[in-house]
Amino acid sequence: MNDDEVGAGYGVDHGGPPGRQSLGRSEEDGSEDCHSVISRKSATPTERTCDKYGFFLENSEDEEGGGTAAETRVPTSAEVKALRAREKKWLQMLNNWRYYINFKWEKIRDRCRKGIPHSLRSQAWFYLCGGHLQKRRRPALYADLLTRSVPEETRSDITKDLHRQFPGHELFAERSGSGQAELFNVLKAFAAYRPAQGYCQAQGPIAAVLLMHMPAEHAFWSLVALNDYYIGGYFTHNLEEIEIHGRMLAAFLRRFSPSAYSLLKRQNVEPVLYMTEWFMCIYSRSLPWASVLRVWDMFLCEGVTVLFKVGIYIVDVTLRGENVKTCPTMYETCQKLRSTPRHYLAEEPLLKGLKHIDLKDEDLLREHKTQVKKHRKAKSRESREQNAA
Repeated sequence: MNDDEVGAGYGVDHGGPPGRQSLGRSEEDGSEDCHSVISRKSATPTERTCDKYGFFLENSEDEEGGGTAAETRVPTSAEVKALRAREKKWLQMLNNWRYYINFKWEKIRDRCRKGIPHSLRSQAWFYLCGGHLQKRRRPALYADLLTRSVPEETRSDITKDLHRQFPGHELFAERSGSGQAELFNVLKAFAAYRPAQGYCQAQGPIAAVLLMHMPAEHAFWSLVALNDYYIGGYFTHNLEEIEIHGRMLAAFLRRFSPSAYSLLKRQNVEPVLYMTEWFMCIYSRSLPWASVLRVWDMFLCEGVTVLFKVGIYIVDVTLRGENVKTCPTMYETCQKLRSTPRHYLAEEPLLKGLKHIDLKDEDLLREHKTQVKKHRKAKSRESREQNAA
């Protein structure tokens, strides 16, 4: 694998290479849209205490988008020493990225699974997804895209969604603030860059998570890389790829959680009813924040296989054992899946559960081919029936 072979899709319909893939917020973007789009003013928030991720503590566990645990405990000297050692290893790896991505991908994977030091997530995520290569190839494009126009409907849709992206985070709390302005610019630039795709609501939370960790231009190129190598099919208007991935998830549930699969099958609960937001937003609205970050660490390294593993885990822990008795109908089952107990989704239980799900890229490739074939047959049958009518 060479340095240009980045991204982590499992090699189908995402524009990336086949097989297992590894792959200063002060910058000026020069866009008049930065100030003209957001006209609604709100009072500057009073001084409020934030956790280490930037979420206001009073919103910690209830914030839409997964929330974040209020971490106020002072780390011990041993913990600080261990963190510094991990940071040193990551710095050494990032400074020799071409070598590691070509010859030591397993080392990158293992360190991502252990968690990227928060102080280095900006650079690590940018490198893992291949955003740095995208930016290197077209260094002046982002600034140019900010000057281009997009359809008024697209501008309006983006603007309407800005205040919905993590309002409990200090970066996006002010409607007239720089965070929402940067978010608009990133989403508008992407719509100008991919006019055939335009704007999709799922891009909002993904771009917001990226902006929490990196400058706007890096966030834009990371979003481009995610579209090109990971989840490009999720941003299309017909959501066909999400439907296919939903049926793939159901097939994997049959293997890894037969009791949950049986319940969902018996009640005709289609996968798109519970997994669409999970996959399209990369779990940014569905997990405690510490868990979101750990999932993203692994996802950006290993690809969409991680999305399936997390989905299998959530369904299994939510619908196992006695929980099934409280799901007599589709309604209760869907409600359960939307409100999995938080202690199951905490960082350590989640990671422990994922270790027991032996799902490989090869499994996804095989199942994807099967579900695409079934999907095409179903569409062909529907077309014949419509023509006959």
